[in-house]
Amino acid sequence: MDKQMLKWSELCPEAVTTAVGKTNSTFIKTLILGILAGAFIAMGGFAAAVASHSISNVSVSKFMAGAVFPVGLILVIICGGELFTGNSLMITGILEKKINLKAMLKNWIIVYFGNFLGALLIVALLCLSGSFDINGGKLGGYALKVAYTKGSLTAVKAFSSGILCNFMVSLAVWGAYAAKDIIGKIFMIWFPIMAFVVGGFEHCVANMYYLFAGLLSKGNNIYIAASGLNSSAISTINMSNIFHNLFWVTLGNIVGGSVLVGFLYWIVYSQSKSTAYVTHSSSRNLG
Repeated sequence: MDKQMLKWSELCPEAVTTAVGKTNSTFIKTLILGILAGAFIAMGGFAAAVASHSISNVSVSKFMAGAVFPVGLILVIICGGELFTGNSLMITGILEKKINLKAMLKNWIIVYFGNFLGALLIVALLCLSGSFDINGGKLGGYALKVAYTKGSLTAVKAFSSGILCNFMVSLAVWGAYAAKDIIGKIFMIWFPIMAFVVGGFEHCVANMYYLFAGLLSKGNNIYIAASGLNSSAISTINMSNIFHNLFWVTLGNIVGGSVLVGFLYWIVYSQSKSTAYVTHSSSRNLG
């Protein structure tokens, strides 16, 4: 009978094999999968906002958002996608000398751009469909408040929160390598992602959605009134603050995934003589 999951010592080899597969992928395949992943995460962010935006109790609101948001990464891993934050685990391929730095950085750039396009596509479609009109425009007001809060973060806060976020996201991806069936992967993904959302940590791809949803909502007076923000606060939702947030959050995400997960687990398991780098087709497309 096949075992139900991979052993701890088999996860680093699986991550390395996945990294090699990602660097061997074509440009167009990587870009399309990046666009899809960005769209999946954006849809998760929108659905989480719909579910939680009108709940006044902070703890319950965060819990509800955390319960819904994981659908994005579940779609990435089960349906296939290239997600920048999960691809921070490609560092294991470099450490094991199976891929080079240039190949990893090329993948990261293509995937990041693809994630950006996918998130913006969903934002545009949501705006055109009037989806932010939900609850008398309060959902649009919520989008403004989220964008304002994220855009107002200092570099230190954004960087630190980015580390915490991708520590959890990368653990979700790393743990999903272990599961050999769909339900196992879903459960492994769900709870770490819920924890990062409940904690309010910063995810660069999710922020591509949140920040630009706020930027495109600032021209709607109904949304502005629903947000309760004054004109000064609304004016801070601009491209300068958006890219300030994305820059520091992205750096934090890289550290959280590459260093706190990929590097540390490679140190622990790279010298194991009892495992081989065997490709598991069920996880080649893991975020």
